[in-house]
Amino acid sequence: MKLTEKLTEQQWRERLTDEQYRVTRLKGTEYPFSGELLHNEQAGSYHCVCCGAELFSSATKFDAGCGWPSFYQALEGRVKYQSDTSHGMVRTEIVCANCDAHLGHVFTDGPAPTGNRYCVNSVSLTFSGKTE
Repeated sequence: MKLTEKLTEQQWRERLTDEQYRVTRLKGTEYPFSGELLHNEQAGSYHCVCCGAELFSSATKFDAGCGWPSFYQALEGRVKYQSDTSHGMVRTEIVCANCDAHLGHVFTDGPAPTGNRYCVNSVSLTFSGKTE
């Protein structure tokens, strides 16, 4: 179910774990190679941990070796792009188009067919497997 109402910061704090809040609401980053979805190879879809919006298909997930779940494409219209100049770098931040949760960053060193690598914090996602 997709959350559609706006939540206060206090409501986000109550709804999320400390780590989920730090990453998604405060634009943090989880430690590389620490996320439980990094090596997930099941078929299904990845959703925003904050609002439940579907963001990525497992069909676009690949092992980039970078320590975070990586996808070469987001579902159309589900991710917004913002300039991020933190940490002395210029990067493109990706956020959930529905609730503005910080997901990670997108880079242009990914595989075909898009050439993109959506580098996503595992803690910002939930996974829903396909049932037979």
